[in-house]
Amino acid sequence: MTTPAAPPPAPGAAVSSPRLVRCALHGAFFALLAVALAPSALGSAGSRAPLLPGLLLGLLYGLAALRERRPGGSRSGFWLAAVTALWLVLLFLDRGFSYLAFPLFFLYLHLLPVRWAHPAIAAATGAVVAAQAAGPGGLTAAKVVGPVAGAVVAIMTGYGYAALYRESRRRQDLIDDLVRTRDELAAAQREAGRLAERQRLAREIHDTLAQGLSSIVLLARAADGAPPERARERVREIGRTAADNLAEARRFVHALTPPALDDAPLPEALRRVTERSVPGAVFRLDGEVRPLPVDAEVALLRLTQEALANVVRHAGAERTAVTLAYLDGQVTLDVFDDGVGFVPGAAPDGGRSTFGLHGMRERIAELGGTLTVESAPGEGTVVAAVLPYATERAAA
Repeated sequence: MTTPAAPPPAPGAAVSSPRLVRCALHGAFFALLAVALAPSALGSAGSRAPLLPGLLLGLLYGLAALRERRPGGSRSGFWLAAVTALWLVLLFLDRGFSYLAFPLFFLYLHLLPVRWAHPAIAAATGAVVAAQAAGPGGLTAAKVVGPVAGAVVAIMTGYGYAALYRESRRRQDLIDDLVRTRDELAAAQREAGRLAERQRLAREIHDTLAQGLSSIVLLARAADGAPPERARERVREIGRTAADNLAEARRFVHALTPPALDDAPLPEALRRVTERSVPGAVFRLDGEVRPLPVDAEVALLRLTQEALANVVRHAGAERTAVTLAYLDGQVTLDVFDDGVGFVPGAAPDGGRSTFGLHGMRERIAELGGTLTVESAPGEGTVVAAVLPYATERAAA
């Protein structure tokens, strides 16, 4: 057995209604049924004829209401036909059951397709008019207008509720879409953050561990076959580089500044890196030293390490110079060598268009600066970085 329910989202559609409206419809039906049965229950034995079919109607309707199943299918049709038949019997016995037509109109709208709901409402209205016409006074305009007006009100109410229900569903769908979009945006932001963190870690590993290990390899090659005194000097340099690299690895885990900046300002750290990375390289300092944000100093230090490592690996240069200049509103870093040069962006085999410079360009750009590489075959290379003093990170 199937639950009678409130007016549908669209008349004739078998869609569940909100519990509040459904309970209101059930309550209205039982209240009208009780009012119509009251004279039979309290009257004489001759007037108790509607009592049995009325109780059967209440029981039939109540069983369906208690089960609260979604309407639809042949079982709903059989149930609605049985309810209608019992109501017609009661209407034939007592015109007071005419008021039960109003909740029945909503059941027709809810359980029947539109092509059947409206004819069923018209037939029920005709039955009410006929029952009223059989009473005292015969057929009058009031006995026709009242039932017809009730049917029209029921239909208009059903369509009005359907419109409100559809609007509510659209709003709920919009809310669901917004929530889903918000979740997708949050997931995308988390993924972007994860990728950015991976990129940052890749740059850090390349600029710390990879560079240190590369220096150790180069020093070891230089020590191989060198005179004993020269070899011992290279071994000592290997030890110092390995110690620095170990310190870098330990501090990298805790996101601390590089060891080179722990006990020295940026110019001194760059001087040490320059002299240690390329024998004979020259460091120059121009302007008055000004404090920079930690991430800016780390970026300039890493850029110097990367550029000097490229000089050692690829340039074959006789002269190398690193210049740090504090100017009005910005700090610049230039790494020059007179080596073989290359075509920027061509990425020749073993050339300098590598992940390192690409990562440094991103790092400098994040700080609001620019990184340029000027080179040509046989004319050396200049790597130049410009950072403003007041970057967004520094302000934050």
